[in-house]
Amino acid sequence: MTVRRLLPVLALAAVAVVFVGQVLDLLADPTVWPPDDYIEYWAAAKLAVRGQNPYDGDLLLPLEREGGRDTDEPVMMWNPPWTLAVVFPLGLLQSRAGQLLWLAVNFAAVVYCGERMWALFGGRRDRRWVGVAIVLVALPTLFALQSGQISPLLLLGAVLFLDLERRGYPALAGAATVLLAIKPHLAYLVWLAIVCEAVRTRRWRMLGGGAIAGAVCSAFPLLFVPDVWNQFRDAMANRPPEQWMSPTLGTVLRMQFGEGMFKLQFVPVLIGLAWFALYYPRWARRWNWADQVPLLILVSFVTAPYGAWPFDMVLLLPAAVWLVVRCGPRVVAALVAVNVGCLVLNLLQTGSFWFLWVSPAVLLIYTAGARRGTAPAPETA
Repeated sequence: MTVRRLLPVLALAAVAVVFVGQVLDLLADPTVWPPDDYIEYWAAAKLAVRGQNPYDGDLLLPLEREGGRDTDEPVMMWNPPWTLAVVFPLGLLQSRAGQLLWLAVNFAAVVYCGERMWALFGGRRDRRWVGVAIVLVALPTLFALQSGQISPLLLLGAVLFLDLERRGYPALAGAATVLLAIKPHLAYLVWLAIVCEAVRTRRWRMLGGGAIAGAVCSAFPLLFVPDVWNQFRDAMANRPPEQWMSPTLGTVLRMQFGEGMFKLQFVPVLIGLAWFALYYPRWARRWNWADQVPLLILVSFVTAPYGAWPFDMVLLLPAAVWLVVRCGPRVVAALVAVNVGCLVLNLLQTGSFWFLWVSPAVLLIYTAGARRGTAPAPETA
């Protein structure tokens, strides 16, 4: 081996040694990067492994404290029980090891999604790094990774759906949407479109793949907690997160007409459904999932009944990457301005509600950009 080749190898080895040392220090010191929202998934998974109720706050709280979260109230996992099929491996690990694994998986997911979205939306092969750069500099990505939220896996579900559909595997594409179903209210129009396309084309494999994957993931936690669905229904019926003031239009309605009127949170969904009823017939005969999914998720997000937190805004990234690919520099400044706005709000520590404007702003940029955008041929590999 020549000296020129030996030096990079030695440099990489040195980096690896330092990295391993840092990881060991991190595992040993619970005060370094204490767990945030990650703890809800770890604790719920740990209870499921033990056969206990993963939606019981009294059981979650001591576990979350043991796992390193400094809290006086339990951090609940409000996601449906099929989510346990995704987070279950965390319950087999100690909290710190699970936290590092969780970070690695989510980071790998967003990097993969950036590269694939760039290709799927028609970006040049030699510039796929731009797609990765977009997702990594987006503030919602940093929010999700820092807090240990599950949102990057929702993005992964959307991208896998597009990639598998493009490659001609509709059943697997449908199965991938089980990741989107972790927070189904944030992408509800995607499933409506899948159903409508199945009915229109008489092709049922995508719908069937999603149904089978959903059934398997829904049944999986029953192996450990047979009553988990009743436990979830009880938690939602008797201890719903009504106190949350999420950055949604429904929250604005509650602030106007009464915070106790939680049903007002669902009024924007009617707007989203009305939009879809007008939109789908217009585009049905020239339906292209790579063009439609970014907009479907964007409208779902804007009209979501609850949630839509800053870390969930990683679901706006398909629309952002689509805009950069199709519209080029014309929209970059606008998207950068939105990202800077998120940074300012974060630095000012205004609270999540004041991120309310972000998804409508991206929708406006998308609407304006789509009118002028070009349509390069998407890559197939």
